[in-house]
Amino acid sequence: MSSQHLVDHLFRQRAGQLVAWLTRIFGPAHLDLAEEVVQDALLKALQQWPYSGVPQNPGGWLFRVARNGALDVLRRNAAFEARAHEIAGELQRASGMQPPSDSAIEDDELRMVFMCCHPSLAPDARVALSLKTVGGFSVPEIARAFLCPEPTIAQRLVRAKRVLREQRIGLELPHGSDLGARTESVLEVIYLLFNEGYNAHAGEDLIRRDLCGEALRLGRLVAQSPHIVSGGITAGAPAAHALVALMAFQAARLPARVDAGGDMVLLEDQDRSLWDRALVALGFAHFERSADGPQMTVYHAQAAIAAVHAGAERAESTRWDRILSLYDDLMVLNPSPVIRLNRAVALSRVAGPAAALEVLQPLEDEPTLANYYLLPSVTGRMYAELGDRDRAAACYRRALELPCSEPERRFLHRRLEALTGSFGTFGTFRDGKD
Repeated sequence: MSSQHLVDHLFRQRAGQLVAWLTRIFGPAHLDLAEEVVQDALLKALQQWPYSGVPQNPGGWLFRVARNGALDVLRRNAAFEARAHEIAGELQRASGMQPPSDSAIEDDELRMVFMCCHPSLAPDARVALSLKTVGGFSVPEIARAFLCPEPTIAQRLVRAKRVLREQRIGLELPHGSDLGARTESVLEVIYLLFNEGYNAHAGEDLIRRDLCGEALRLGRLVAQSPHIVSGGITAGAPAAHALVALMAFQAARLPARVDAGGDMVLLEDQDRSLWDRALVALGFAHFERSADGPQMTVYHAQAAIAAVHAGAERAESTRWDRILSLYDDLMVLNPSPVIRLNRAVALSRVAGPAAALEVLQPLEDEPTLANYYLLPSVTGRMYAELGDRDRAAACYRRALELPCSEPERRFLHRRLEALTGSFGTFGTFRDGKD
């Protein structure tokens, strides 16, 4: 692994942890300063490692450099004068190459993400701030996750940090019903983090395993946290288990989603022997625990859909009637355009492509899907299955004009070539997001 790739990996693994640790020490009002210190540490790694070599303990190296950077800031920044002795003492206690204990780091991270999801912040700002500070997302990545312009995200982050400062919001965990309400925002953050890793919206790689792994780790952190568990049903523990189940089922497919050449392999065509059975088992374990509460959430419905796929030994044995029924349940909970699009794929398996097209056509007027390549891609597939090659090709050309990852773009080109080239009978193919 090159030093550039290693730093990128460590950024995902360590940046959120270091920012959370320094924010606890500096105070939430100095979140920007904590982020700057961590960024400087990562920059030094990029500058030094290509020449001096990667250290034996790269994570510990980053921690030590960040700690030393924090001490330098402490000496220069007059804002810390009243607390300088206290802060210096805590930084000095974290000596050597070893970071704080795993349990202490996890507690810092948990408190950090709950602070970012404070009710004083607008819902979209909560998610953006959490993805930036805990998930290590860049502004462009958050913008893609939200399907909105980068300046909009940048302004959300500025406003969110201003609220933290002005209201002096701390890192204390909420209690009672407040804990349950805040957990909903936390789970949304984790869900977006996983989705960006599972199906990157741009770039060369379809999958970024480090993001998926980080989201799964944070999800288990929330689901198994004594704070959440002690809060019971109202704290969102069943929903957290449902989300972990969903992510585990999806992550189990990662080894089969891309072939040796980096091209995407759709769910129906995947070699299921490559699926990670340990993650499938983890998914079913958390799915069972998610049934402890009386309430069904969007995560329960989506986990149930993923469980049907995970339980099918062959694509041909998939219970599409059951999946369609679960999508109907999900539509009651969240009738979003994306859910309606995904339901149309299930409907096509049960009632045929013509029935699916009736559902897809109204989605053309949905503003949130205007730049979503899967809408014309799925529509093109339905026309192809009906034998209307011209309309199918037009849909794929439209899809190629929209943002997507390079593996997805190659897939779309192959579908278009199969329609317009001299390949003989087109036959049935499968499209849509797995």
